Amino acid sequence: MSPLITDESHQCDVLPAPRLVSSLRVDPAHSPPSLVSYDADNTPGTEITATMSAEHPPDDALQESSSLSSRLAPATRKLCVRHQRMADEGTNVKLQQSLDALPVEEREAVNAIWSSFSSSPHSRRELILRGILTMCCFSQLSLLTEQLSQLIRIDPFTVLPREISLKILTYLDATSLCRAAQVSRRWRGLADDDILWRGICEQHIGQKCLKCGWGLPILEKRRNRGLPPASPLASPPPSVPKREITDASSSRPTKRPRAQMELHSHASTAGSPSPPASRSSSRSSRPGAEALSTRPWKDVYSERLTIERNWRRGRCQVRTLRGHADGVMCLQFSETLHHPSFPIVITGSYDRTVRIWNLETGAEIRCLRGHTRAVRCLQFDEAKLITGSMDHTIRVWNWRKGECIRTLRGHTDGVICIDFDTNVLASGSVDSTVRVWNFCTGEAFTLRGHRDWVNAVKLWDVTKSTTPPVDPCESPLRIDTGKMLFSASDDGTIRLWDLARRTCVQQFAGHVGQVQSLRLLELDDGCDEDANVRALNAVRISENTIPDNPAFDDSDAYTVIMHDNTVSPDHGHEGNVVLGLLSGRRGTRSKKPVLVSGSLDNTIKVWDIETGQAVRTLFGHIEGVWAVACDKLRLVSASHDRTVKVWDLEEGKCTATLSGHRGAVTCIALGEDKIVSGSDDGDVRIWNFSG
Repeated sequence: MSPLITDESHQCDVLPAPRLVSSLRVDPAHSPPSLVSYDADNTPGTEITATMSAEHPPDDALQESSSLSSRLAPATRKLCVRHQRMADEGTNVKLQQSLDALPVEEREAVNAIWSSFSSSPHSRRELILRGILTMCCFSQLSLLTEQLSQLIRIDPFTVLPREISLKILTYLDATSLCRAAQVSRRWRGLADDDILWRGICEQHIGQKCLKCGWGLPILEKRRNRGLPPASPLASPPPSVPKREITDASSSRPTKRPRAQMELHSHASTAGSPSPPASRSSSRSSRPGAEALSTRPWKDVYSERLTIERNWRRGRCQVRTLRGHADGVMCLQFSETLHHPSFPIVITGSYDRTVRIWNLETGAEIRCLRGHTRAVRCLQFDEAKLITGSMDHTIRVWNWRKGECIRTLRGHTDGVICIDFDTNVLASGSVDSTVRVWNFCTGEAFTLRGHRDWVNAVKLWDVTKSTTPPVDPCESPLRIDTGKMLFSASDDGTIRLWDLARRTCVQQFAGHVGQVQSLRLLELDDGCDEDANVRALNAVRISENTIPDNPAFDDSDAYTVIMHDNTVSPDHGHEGNVVLGLLSGRRGTRSKKPVLVSGSLDNTIKVWDIETGQAVRTLFGHIEGVWAVACDKLRLVSASHDRTVKVWDLEEGKCTATLSGHRGAVTCIALGEDKIVSGSDDGDVRIWNFSG
């Protein structure tokens, strides 16, 4: 202690010196003196000798010790942190036992030294300690070092309130929290706190973390757990009022379903999260508790981190769907449909058929026939499936029943691409035109400007109209202001159309080959879009999965080639993970829409829509790129070179190459934990990274 501090400000209550019963029942003439302690009511200079007198019988000594202990350690006394730990560890008892092992004369000498030191003020204590240190040899100094290394350690979480402890832990990343949970039960209870892991989930899931650069998939399909199973391809039942699933016998509202708890909406304001159900027994005692049970946010994070690591390490399982008699030209899959209860993938082929598959089992569910030539494009939602064919027609299907509802005619040549939203349908054709259709009436108008095949169209709502929405059935040719359309053509250009004015407002030129695919994506405005493309790292083969099975078909073989050794997040600069969440603030990210295009010039380009300039060009394919797909975490491309490549869009480099198709890969779809690709060889491959 510093000598400048007064004695009164450093009073410390300690436990009285433990007196063993065995030591109290020895010969009174040889009874040892006890350790010295301070009374809460006395100043530090007051000495309590409590030496047993030879005239007192043992019973009197016990009574005296009992009264002394009651006086020195009242029930309401609060010890300092160090002496409380000494009491918990029984340090005084151990020291008393060592003292009892000495002869009486030595015990008295040691006790005199301790008594003198304990009765000294802090300034004199420092002087005594300095003098003792000068007399110590290395063996004693070594003992001091060993003892002090343990004595000066303190567990802050045993002293601080839980709120402050959680505040400290908000500065740790996920890896550090997991390590902290291994220290002790107390640390684990704090490090596994749900509010900490909720903040980490909100920082990483569905977007790339600004600190560590890692993003985790949302896994939207996990949010449909607990829904009752439905018969395959059955029509959706009428919606059930929300109040019907609540517990009528309880006045308290039921916990939120897992669908809402697994991932908090990033658009909502930060606040105190609802605590998770911490006891399974309490859940099971209520009706429907299993369907409404929640999981810890740490489990949510761990599940998604495993999948992201599989993406980065190239660990995947491949299933092949066979059934088409010719090349597969288009596909789409969905894992979030309420009915049927399983995910489905729909494919279109040159064999003039559209096939519906169970994505989990690989079983073919239904085959739709009606087109007289190759099916080149398709898109579906909960209610309908729309297909475009080289027979110049567009068909609208009830895909659950396999019925063709309507046939749209208007193009003078084959339909290559389609895209629709709630109001309109856009289609591109071999006749070099783009037609925009009204869903209700079938009325359409034509956009002209391309000089060759229109291979891709993409609708885009620039702004949400402040005027009430217009019923498309009432005004077939009216388009809301802000409705835009991108189109890509074999003439090497991409055009942006204003559908309200029906004019081309911008043209993107840069590809030297036919543009085959378009995708829209919103990126964080802070990312380095103007950086040059980095050279590919040394290639290493991560997996070449050919099972040792005599029945294995060689056509099922595949290879995953990794181009990046990064397999774990860099948390070196990650801190303050959920500080904004606890303080009611949330970091905002401005979103910037970008356009991604794939071309037969072997490149993929990322365009700045505002300027119309290509801000990044991705090189890697040795033949033309037929299709691209992307989300906020990655981009995938399908090429005529029979490979599928996975790209880090922000860094502009290829992270993995998937090989296995025996023909050109013509279409591709990207999910949170899988890639689905179709090829000229007639196969549909599912690359599953969920492990």
